[in-house]
Amino acid sequence: MMITEAQITALVEERIADSDRFIVAVRVLAGNRIRVFVDGLSGVTVRDCVQISRHIEGSLDREVEDFELEVSTPGLTEPLTHPLQYVKNIGRSLKVETNEGVTVKGEVLTADAEQVTIMPEQKKLKKNEEQPGAVSIGLQQIKQAKTVISFN
Repeated sequence: MMITEAQITALVEERIADSDRFIVAVRVLAGNRIRVFVDGLSGVTVRDCVQISRHIEGSLDREVEDFELEVSTPGLTEPLTHPLQYVKNIGRSLKVETNEGVTVKGEVLTADAEQVTIMPEQKKLKKNEEQPGAVSIGLQQIKQAKTVISFN
């Protein structure tokens, strides 16, 4: 019997039910290398990852099917893939590239399951040019979005 992404997803959902944690990605690679990426509106601790890992390990039988398991959060440089990641980043800066090739960089004002609203960064203006206002982008229109890491 092969380990499936659906099987792992169900186990993770079982463990994170009744919390603000959510699954970003589950991958079962060749040789049963299982990668689970979770996030949460209030963050995810190492302890959270350990608990999820133990829950998965306790539910699978290594005698039947051996596996390698890694449970972590997506890295800071990873693109956002889950609608709740946009919600989590309200108040932070994102760089969003749309399917049409437009790039918007600025602070997330609002976000939900359908769209994100961003206030573009202020830039030096030419004479008679106005600062752009808030931009709403449907999540389906986003090719890639990443958090902007700032060291100030």
